[in-house]
Amino acid sequence: MLKRLFLLLVTTGLATVIAIGWFAIRPLELKSTPLEFTIPPGTGLAASSRLMAEAGAGFMPWQFSLLGRLLGKAADIKAGSYEVEQGVTPWQLLAKLTRGDVSQVEVVLLEGKTFRQWRAVLDAHPDLRHDTKGLSEAEILSRLGAREAHPEGLFFPDTYLASKQSSDLDVLRRAFRAMQQRLEDEWARRPAGTPYRTPYEALIMASIVEKETGQAADRPRVAGVFVNRLRAGMLLQTDPTVIYGLGEVFDGDLRKRDLQTDTPYNTYTRPGLPPTPIAMPGLASLRAALSPAGGDHFYFVARGDGSSEFSRTLDEHNRAVVRYQKRKRGAG
Repeated sequence: MLKRLFLLLVTTGLATVIAIGWFAIRPLELKSTPLEFTIPPGTGLAASSRLMAEAGAGFMPWQFSLLGRLLGKAADIKAGSYEVEQGVTPWQLLAKLTRGDVSQVEVVLLEGKTFRQWRAVLDAHPDLRHDTKGLSEAEILSRLGAREAHPEGLFFPDTYLASKQSSDLDVLRRAFRAMQQRLEDEWARRPAGTPYRTPYEALIMASIVEKETGQAADRPRVAGVFVNRLRAGMLLQTDPTVIYGLGEVFDGDLRKRDLQTDTPYNTYTRPGLPPTPIAMPGLASLRAALSPAGGDHFYFVARGDGSSEFSRTLDEHNRAVVRYQKRKRGAG
């Protein structure tokens, strides 16, 4: 009797192993292709199997769960969002899950944009989880562990890869840490004599440089002009800070009365740097702010082709302004 029971168990076990082996190598009949599903953090093999079956993976949950246990992979399932195509086998699917081969999306956060503009990009992204929706700027900064009271300039512009349904807060956290590291690195390499008391002041200057020119060659020279003005006690008189201070009421046309209306960001009426950055500066602007060009230039004007004309004296500058304004009117 015992012998028969033993043989039955062996035969049943062998049949099960053969069945699971056959299951492992046969292509799955997916409900749709590509099939997308998400494994939340902390989800075990059995629960993951149920989630995939409910998504339309084409197997019974116990089959995939048993395959994972037989192969010793029960504890190796990694959380994330996944995509699989028609023809994938359970064996390949298990390997994908244990490698953490998640599907990724791009999140493009451009330099020169404001935090408000970045939030609009994140809110509109169809593949992110919008955990910051409804949060104030102060609440977001608190969740990121930031000491600053204002978010502008604190995040590094880049293209970030994220798994589908990642939190937008996680993307911001990565951008925040990236900017902290970049700023720390550039601050450590700054030459002697830069007129900033803190890295944050350098970040403010970098944001101004970012908004003043898109020409890589001109960034150190633009920074040099503003550094010279700071050292001489001159007003910075930079339009982008005034525009930032106007906020959403700015209609694209900067008027004389705007330059004369005092706000914390009006560098025509207030000396020194504005209280916060005015945009998200890229690495080139950070480097320019902390390694400005030498020389005795105090003025610059846009030539109309993206580059700038630099002048040492106000008379030189006024002549340059007249020259390029005439050219602009003639071109129009």
